[in-house]
Amino acid sequence: MSTSISQDPIEDNQSRLSINGERLWQSLMLMAKIGATDKGGCNRQALTELDKQGRELFITWCEQAGCETRYDEMGNLFVRRPGRENTLPPVLTGSHLDTQPTGGKFDGVYGVLAGLEVIRTLNDLNIETLHPLEVVAWTNEEGARFSPAMIGSGVWSGEFTLDYGWSRTDKQGISIKDELVNHNMLGAAKCQAFAVKAAFELHIEQGPILENEALQIGIVQGVQGMRWYDLTITGKPVHAGPTPMEQRQDPFMGLADISKRLYQLAEQYAPWSRVTFGDIKALPGSRNTVPEQLVLAVDLRHPEQAVLEQMDLQFRQIVAEVCEQYQLIGEIRDEWNSPAVSFDKACVNAVTNAVAQLGYSAKTMFSGAGHDSVYVSRVAPTSMIFIPCEGGISHNEAENATPQDITAGANVLLAAMVEMAEI
Repeated sequence: MSTSISQDPIEDNQSRLSINGERLWQSLMLMAKIGATDKGGCNRQALTELDKQGRELFITWCEQAGCETRYDEMGNLFVRRPGRENTLPPVLTGSHLDTQPTGGKFDGVYGVLAGLEVIRTLNDLNIETLHPLEVVAWTNEEGARFSPAMIGSGVWSGEFTLDYGWSRTDKQGISIKDELVNHNMLGAAKCQAFAVKAAFELHIEQGPILENEALQIGIVQGVQGMRWYDLTITGKPVHAGPTPMEQRQDPFMGLADISKRLYQLAEQYAPWSRVTFGDIKALPGSRNTVPEQLVLAVDLRHPEQAVLEQMDLQFRQIVAEVCEQYQLIGEIRDEWNSPAVSFDKACVNAVTNAVAQLGYSAKTMFSGAGHDSVYVSRVAPTSMIFIPCEGGISHNEAENATPQDITAGANVLLAAMVEMAEI
């Protein structure tokens, strides 16, 4: 016989609402054995046999918890726990089970298994929520095997078409649809957004901020906007020896000033602004020739869209001014544009309320990395919860988080989900 909880579950039931941290940790360690690497990480890339094994283990646990499971057309795996009013939109949580080739034990999988632990805890306490609860494991979040990243949530949210998602191939030319069929993950359910009351994603921070400040929880207000460019600076190729420095049209001279001014631009919009030069190529690439061209990958980020647009404008002005000064030609090609995301206030408030009631140390912050929640937030009220990870290391076999922080984050998720599931 299930019991409902009051309209103020955080206040009346918090003493009872606490996840089983030992059980969650054990589940994480058991999942980590699938695709375990010699250096303590995981290699469980999307839609491989190892990914299938991980999903099957997760399905087994969910069925043992009395949940229904379903695959959609992109292999997104949904798990449902009914509510008292089962026709109401669900409160959704989840992340992904796939990893980088040399990934860790927690990136993505923590958010999925914490959602399962929420369900297990409510089962233990014989609590039935008003709204149903759902946990999702999105397909190919990492983008390590198939590009782009977050393809499962992207199709579900309408960012990509189903045909586009199915057509993505790996380096061997195998498509996502091929592997969905091969591994019996091609579900009958339409891959399209459905009504969701609230969506939460619990994740390791993947950065050092919480650890550096000795804080337990990050209340994530949004995701940084990201703009990628290819900057091409063209000069004149001449011999390295005979040509005096003052007579050169050297792209590197322009690059020195451009990079310095872009770092100053990041300082201007600190603390959340980011500028990164991740790749550079010199043409013709001869040791004793001033290059004719430099091609530089530029990455600008900021959580406020208006600021990011201002950074974009100033970037273009800097390139034009410097190239004119050095008699160079500067061309900027837009490679990718992901607008800044602001999460739903009610969902953020639910996380904030949970943190306050539980007494955890916390700060409001933004995500510097992309997550499935970026796409989910376009069609459903969404927010995220962060916990610290050791050294801010992620996408790495050395990725680590403490059992205490794992438990704290899941307790926040539990309280936030229950609050939204009772409204």
